[in-house]
Amino acid sequence: MTETVEQSLLDQALVEEAVKKSGLLWVRAAGGRAPQALWHAWVDGAVCVVGGGPGEQPLGGLTDGGTADVTVRSKDKWGRLVAFPTTVRELAPGGEPWTAAVAELKGKRLNAPDAETMTERWARECQVLRLEPAGPSVERPGAMSAVSGAATPVPTDATTRQPVPAGLPKLLFRRKR
Repeated sequence: MTETVEQSLLDQALVEEAVKKSGLLWVRAAGGRAPQALWHAWVDGAVCVVGGGPGEQPLGGLTDGGTADVTVRSKDKWGRLVAFPTTVRELAPGGEPWTAAVAELKGKRLNAPDAETMTERWARECQVLRLEPAGPSVERPGAMSAVSGAATPVPTDATTRQPVPAGLPKLLFRRKR
C-alpha cells in the first residue's frame, strides 16, 4: 500500500513540474481524434486552456464532462516525459475558478490583438477549460509505451533536399586573398 501511495505522490509531482515547465502540451479528446498541441497554464492542480472562439486555439473536441489524455514533453530533451488521463470541466465566466484561470492564461497569451479587452472577449466568445488529472500517469520515466506516438506524415508532392550543385562548395569555401 505504501508503495502505491508513494508512486501516486511521485506521479503528481512529475505531472505538476512537467506541465509548469512546458509551454505546450498534446491533448487527445475522448473519441479518438488526433492529439492537438495546446498552450496552457497550471492553476490550482489542473491544466487550464482557453480557446474555441475567433482568433484563439481550437480545442479539438474537448467538452465539459468529457475526458482527455494529456502528453507532456521534456523541456530539455523534447521527448515524451509523462502522459496522464484528465477529466474536462468548463469554467463559468466570472466565477472565482474562471478568474484565477484567466489571470494565469492572460500572462501566457502571446501576440493577442486585443490585450486590454482579451478577458472580456474570452468571457463572451471562448471556453476556459480545466483538465483535472484523473488517475495515475499512463506513461512516465521507467514506464513508457513502445509505440512512438509520431503522426503519419500527410501525403504531399513536396520533395526532400536535392544534391548540392558541384560548383557550390567552391563558391562557399573560396579563400579570400
